[in-house]
Amino acid sequence: MSGALVNTSQNTGKQAAARAALEFVEAGKVLGVGTGSTVNLFIDALAASGISITGAVSSSNESTQRLEAAGIAVLDLNDVGTIDTYIDGADETNHRRQLIKGGGAALTREKIIAAASRRFICIADDAKLVDTLGAFPLPVEVIPMARALVSRALTALGGRPVWRDKVITDNGNLLLDVHGLRIGDPVGLESTINQITGVVTVGLFAARPADLVLLGGPNGVRRI
Repeated sequence: MSGALVNTSQNTGKQAAARAALEFVEAGKVLGVGTGSTVNLFIDALAASGISITGAVSSSNESTQRLEAAGIAVLDLNDVGTIDTYIDGADETNHRRQLIKGGGAALTREKIIAAASRRFICIADDAKLVDTLGAFPLPVEVIPMARALVSRALTALGGRPVWRDKVITDNGNLLLDVHGLRIGDPVGLESTINQITGVVTVGLFAARPADLVLLGGPNGVRRI
């Protein structure tokens, strides 16, 4: 299959998953909103749906700008408390709804909103479903002065960390993308990496996985 056909199929899948997520948006509630290309499609679909929500807690400056442009109020999590539903994408998901996230550099805020939400719904195209996590490089957000220190620790775990040059997170930190991992124990690895001094957070969403994954494809939307 050519690259153009693959991209068209993935875009169609993303659009289907984004539209399917509208079923879980309740009028008058506060919604958690993630970051990325599939989430952008969701924000556009939400704006066109006519569903009136109280506002959204956003995981990134990029999503905040898109939400505000759509006329959706963006709220501070500290003023909201528990969120009913959080909708976000993923770079990979396994069949247990454990995710790799952070390709869009918003993993820390995404993880905070996921922790504050009663229900976490992941939307993606069906190419994101894998048997074992790790083909997509695992993002790790780090304090700038600890980049080399954390890199050595990640190398000792069997990965090959690559600094995502010229990328600064919305929190003012750096990102390391860890290549070469096959993650058989996502919960254990998430805990291990989070304990490395200088790590802000790792893009494994395993201890708190998605509650539902909506995977869009040529045959519709599959629910996991």
